[in-house]
Order: sequence, then structure tokens, then C-alpha cells
Amino acid sequence: MSFNPKRKAILERIKYLEQGILRAKEYLESGKHAHWEGFSPFFVKKLKDGKEMPPHRDWVKNVYLRNAERSLTRAEKVLERFE
Repeated sequence: MSFNPKRKAILERIKYLEQGILRAKEYLESGKHAHWEGFSPFFVKKLKDGKEMPPHRDWVKNVYLRNAERSLTRAEKVLERFE
């Protein structure tokens, strides 16, 4: 197997997405990873009494998790094309 930087980048992306999906599922089950940087908003952080608020569970379930799973499927399909 030869070294291919594009293939390596796709494998790293898949690994990152799998970790994010795992963290999102753990957050929904137990509240663990509530302050993981992957859940952080891009521009403005939500603050309450000077503390950063965790993401809303519905947002994690309906937005973050769906998008991450969709991206994972696409990355796996791209990887299949390399093989």
C-alpha cells in the first residue's frame, strides 16, 4: 500500500467524526462532554451567570448528530473510491 496524503486525510476525518458521534451519544445519555469544543458555537457563546452553558440536548440530537453521521457516511464513500 503506497502513502497517499488524501487517503490519510480522509481516514483522520473519519476518526474525528467517529469520536464526535461517540461524545454526542455519551452527552445525550449522561451529560458527559458537555463542554467539548466540538459543541461550541462559532461566534457567540451562551452565558448564564458568567458561566458557559452546555448545548441543548435537542440541538445535539437533531442537528449535530445528524450532520456528523451524514458527514461520516460521505467520508466512507469517498474512501471506498480510493480503494
